[in-house]
Amino acid sequence: MAIKEVDYNGHTFRLSYEILHPQKERSILFLHGWGSNKELMKQAFAAGVTDFEHIYLDMPGFGKSSNDTILTTHDYAAIVDEFLGVLDRRPVAVVGHSFGGKVATLLQPERLILLSSAGIPMPKPLKVRAKIALFKLLKPFGGDELRRFFVSADAAGMDSNMYETFKNVVDENFRSCFASYRNPTLICWGSDDKATPLAAGREIEKMMPDASLHIFEGDHYFFLKRKNEVLRRMEDFLETV
Repeated sequence: MAIKEVDYNGHTFRLSYEILHPQKERSILFLHGWGSNKELMKQAFAAGVTDFEHIYLDMPGFGKSSNDTILTTHDYAAIVDEFLGVLDRRPVAVVGHSFGGKVATLLQPERLILLSSAGIPMPKPLKVRAKIALFKLLKPFGGDELRRFFVSADAAGMDSNMYETFKNVVDENFRSCFASYRNPTLICWGSDDKATPLAAGREIEKMMPDASLHIFEGDHYFFLKRKNEVLRRMEDFLETV
């Protein structure tokens, strides 16, 4: 593990990262999802695509990387871009899982690999909508104290900066960002994904001009149990880079 300091908008971010296969000329950047970290991405992908240097990064506020402010997804992309400049790397491909898929898309790499990407808002189940309505009703009687009883698993245990950041990014509509990305895209999705339903993956494929969707058995973290299949698909996709 190594640390690079990145300055952005008057804040200094200490970003934890790890590089594998540093002797390779071409790089791939791996970006984790919300609430996750670089170790999960390493677990899935470290053994594959060995013709490329791998860059694994804890994004601000996750893993061992710091964050003392409120951010948006565009801020995350700008910070990651600054990090790559400090590192003196320009990856030919970026792999992004869930929230990391939105950040990866904004980076506009030569090749994009989306793993159950966030960015297509879906109607919330009735149970969730009822929970939100109840929280809004009770908020005037002690919002901060009540929050821990109503907050989703993705936001549990966060400090105030990260909770406000979560509210900024959780329901973003990234349709225009996906549609404007023109380079080849590999989209991989879990058939039983409940966090980002397969319908979202199908919609992303249709709106991106050069994308192909591949479905794997599994949930939002399908790429952990199906990593060999996913790695083979990634290697085929990157063969012509």
